[in-house]
Amino acid sequence: MEDRWFCDREPSKRWPHYTRANAGEVLATPASPLGQTFTFHNGTMLGWRDGYVRQGYFTEHEITDPTTDIGGFFAGFFYINLSNVRIQGVRNPAVTVEGLDLAFFGDHPDVPQFVEHPDDVNEDLTEGILAHVGWVMSVTEWPEIDVAMEKTKGLRINRPDLTTLTPSELVARARLLQPFLIETYNAHCVSASSSGLAPGLLAAISEAIGDSTIPMRCLTGFGDVDSAAPSYFLWDLSRVVNNSDELTAALDAGIDGLLDRLSASDSETAKDFLSSWGDFIMEYGSRGPNEYEIYADTWETRPSIALALLDRIRLQKDEENPAGRHKKIAESREATIAEVREKLAVIDNEELNGTFEAALNAGNMMVFQERTKTNFIRVVNEIRVTFEELGRRSQGDGHLSNHKHIYMLTDEELDSYVSDPAAMRKTLEGRYSTYQELHELEPPFFIKDGIVPPLSSYKKLGSTEVSVAETGEVLVGVAGSPGTVRGTARIILDPTEPGDLEPGEILVAPLTDPSWTPLFMAASAVVVNVGGQRSHAIIVSRELGLPCVASITDATKRIPNGATIEVNGSTGEVTIL
Repeated sequence: MEDRWFCDREPSKRWPHYTRANAGEVLATPASPLGQTFTFHNGTMLGWRDGYVRQGYFTEHEITDPTTDIGGFFAGFFYINLSNVRIQGVRNPAVTVEGLDLAFFGDHPDVPQFVEHPDDVNEDLTEGILAHVGWVMSVTEWPEIDVAMEKTKGLRINRPDLTTLTPSELVARARLLQPFLIETYNAHCVSASSSGLAPGLLAAISEAIGDSTIPMRCLTGFGDVDSAAPSYFLWDLSRVVNNSDELTAALDAGIDGLLDRLSASDSETAKDFLSSWGDFIMEYGSRGPNEYEIYADTWETRPSIALALLDRIRLQKDEENPAGRHKKIAESREATIAEVREKLAVIDNEELNGTFEAALNAGNMMVFQERTKTNFIRVVNEIRVTFEELGRRSQGDGHLSNHKHIYMLTDEELDSYVSDPAAMRKTLEGRYSTYQELHELEPPFFIKDGIVPPLSSYKKLGSTEVSVAETGEVLVGVAGSPGTVRGTARIILDPTEPGDLEPGEILVAPLTDPSWTPLFMAASAVVVNVGGQRSHAIIVSRELGLPCVASITDATKRIPNGATIEVNGSTGEVTIL
């Protein structure tokens, strides 16, 4: 392997620090060349830049190269530009660099020191930034993203028959979708950046009334969280399975070939199930593990992933209905809000009262964040299925030995590939081999001062020894969703292989994205290696009323599989019993 991946670009000189924090949640594995160049460089990062400018943090011409100024890919791994993020702490009077670093990294010992650049301060932007903050603290509806929801759903509903398109037409269709990446990620940048405001405001309230659990208790049970919606659908479908001997027997026989077996059946039960399954894939097929990466399979391109989740959910008892869980947590939220208002009335501080009401409004950004992400993911999947068709076509024509090799192209090479696909076969095979090797590497958590270490210095994934936690040991992370639960720890490293997760067990995972959400319904609590207050694991755990602790470093290695543990989502503690 060379010491540099061919897709790597030079780090930004103006913004030289990068981090895998948060980046590892959306792109856990290395990005494919096509994913990096087509989806990110020429789409997502342009929308990200526009979102930053929209919030007032930057001037239109300050970010000269979004592909390195906003984020970066090194050895294929995605990094967020930390230097760029810190500008929010410099230019927003309501935020500090120290506060941002704490939210991102906690007490991580290797955080690059902040050194102010002469161009960091720009007081001309203050008015616009404060106007944006004021909007966040007052908004209750955001019609723009609801319009985008219908528009992105329309892309799927009106998808042409891709098998009838020529290779050139397939590439042209994918390129027509790139502007939607820019548009949807613009809004997602706004919601994701703004969703940290509510926890900060509520922290001030909790300090004033002496209750540190107030932020998480108020930022829960919102309802209408898009990433939780597929779980509700699968729950209802699991009840249909459990009420049918035929469907139960079909799943008992295994998910491999399940849809084919049901398609061969003449029963109305099988037909109804397949009809519902088709509705599920139409609505939610864009979701899947590592869904920002077009190389990765989704529930549409590999249905067995979602069927495996359904197979786990059907084991739950009827009383574990997620709608019931949500009702309880929503009622708890309303009770908490009433309790806080009563305590603030006693304190009789007008400013604190105003801060609390503003924080409740700002909390809507967490719901908006899940919607804007879902809108973006629908576009990514439309691009994915287009290239899947091109790859399968090329393999069928003998131009590729594996249809996934299509993702080893760059955006700039697509047209020449379509003109002469056979010419690049060996090149793509070589890239694919190296790409698989990248998956075995452990990327550094920080890139500091624009210095990217050579690939030969990277550790092998899993090579770092970690001590297993002993009985009585307490692991401390980020308190995510309130409540205390004792149960059996079940280590799951991949949502496509949920293994033996049984109802009531505690899900311990590296991180989660929406593809994991259905497994939450087969769990009594959730523990993840990484993640902060705005992470998917915390948002969905609060929605479903599950205790959750995030950012337990190496939880999947330190917690023994099958051990009895106690998860305290209110304090962020996990105890080995």
